[in-house]
Amino acid sequence: MASKRLTHLDSAGKARMVDVSAKPATRRRALAEAHVRLSPMTLRLLRAGKVAKGDAFAVARLAGVQAGKRASEWIPLCHPIRLDDLRVDLAAAGPDRVRIEAEAVALERTGVEMEALVAVAAAALALYDMVKGVDRSAEIENVRLLLKDGGRSGRWVRPAAPGRGATTSRR
Repeated sequence: MASKRLTHLDSAGKARMVDVSAKPATRRRALAEAHVRLSPMTLRLLRAGKVAKGDAFAVARLAGVQAGKRASEWIPLCHPIRLDDLRVDLAAAGPDRVRIEAEAVALERTGVEMEALVAVAAAALALYDMVKGVDRSAEIENVRLLLKDGGRSGRWVRPAAPGRGATTSRR
């Protein structure tokens, strides 16, 4: 079982980067998601490829990949790691929502949760940027970790909310 202390604080309570040099490199995997809620009309424009700035899903996907690879530049105490795979997918989820999912994989000494989370956050921001000219009310929702696997703490899967099914296929 994982320790219940905050690992990014030293004995005096000051923020610090965690020393992972003694840990073995193992396969790490994380899956994260975010949603962008927008008007049904905006989603129809997205699906038809009629957003003035171009292919919004392609731009958001690339923004997610680019940002995920640079998570340590976004998050001060995040270790820079070499990702072996980073996949970002976007799909309509109902009449007024786009679901974004990112999966990060690495053979490393530390996890890839932040890389997956940064990827979905950046993809959501890029999608907002692509549609803001027609839908300023678009909202980014539910940026969250769905699964992490590997390392000393093993596998963790987000429990499904009561009355709802699983949030993802959790490959």
